[in-house]
Amino acid sequence: MQLPEKIKIVEVGPRDGLQNEAPHQLHLDEKIQLIESLAATGLKNIEVGSFVSPKHLPQMADTGEILKRLSCKPGMSYRVLVPNQQGLEAALAAGAKEIAVFTAASDAFTTQNIRMSVAESLQRFRPLVQAAQTQGIAVRGYLSTLLDCPYSGKVPSQNVLRVAEALLEMGCYEVSLGETTGRATALDVEGILEDLAKTLSLTHFAVHFHDTYGQALTNVWVALKAGITTIDASVAGLGGCPYAPGASGNLATEDLVYLLHGLGIQTSVDLNQLVQVGAWISQRLQKPYASKAGYALFCQQPSV
Repeated sequence: MQLPEKIKIVEVGPRDGLQNEAPHQLHLDEKIQLIESLAATGLKNIEVGSFVSPKHLPQMADTGEILKRLSCKPGMSYRVLVPNQQGLEAALAAGAKEIAVFTAASDAFTTQNIRMSVAESLQRFRPLVQAAQTQGIAVRGYLSTLLDCPYSGKVPSQNVLRVAEALLEMGCYEVSLGETTGRATALDVEGILEDLAKTLSLTHFAVHFHDTYGQALTNVWVALKAGITTIDASVAGLGGCPYAPGASGNLATEDLVYLLHGLGIQTSVDLNQLVQVGAWISQRLQKPYASKAGYALFCQQPSV
């Protein structure tokens, strides 16, 4: 069996993680500290915020200021989510070099999440992506409800294929496949990746697993065997999805790195340093350290 030699990790904790931690919002300086500490571990692709309306996600209201204060070193990518043209303009004004747009394969989910159908979301994003590209801005696409929708149940694979093709065709360099509910098991993931590979190259895709049912690492293993080389994860397993009831958290970056290093796959990440970041942010948010590997390694480290 051949596995990838190197994996790109997209750290989503400062955005996808913190947006679901409403009771314990961080101050601006603490968010900057979190992002810079994550970058210091060797993580090179970090999602730092979202230009969604503060009325809907007040946790992301300071994203513009975060971007302006971060120093993006060569080889680093600080990405932000944008929902519309207004968000794109705000991102450009703050100095964004890469953005992401987000939709799903389920109308019921997009209606709850962004208050429009899947078709309407694609229609909105097409000119937005084109406008970003004219400014030299790279665009990533998010496709949620890869297999299951919290409102309408199982999602047909042809729906996923149709949306993935649309995102790639409009100019997204990569599409992150989000297993939103965390219910999927290995055979589910294997099946959808096989279906996509019949029409599209899997080199265009990343995977984004929630760990609600403890299946995230198993599903990563399936994705690795299929040839996926980009994986989203969140420090300390922060986040989940505010529009998917019971989606308790993302795949923890520490658990992912521990697995990849055990498989001999390069990540560029200092795991021990990452564990310190995970322990700090968990303490600051007043929640248990949710990464299994992170917590175990933290308990083994000598106290300072």
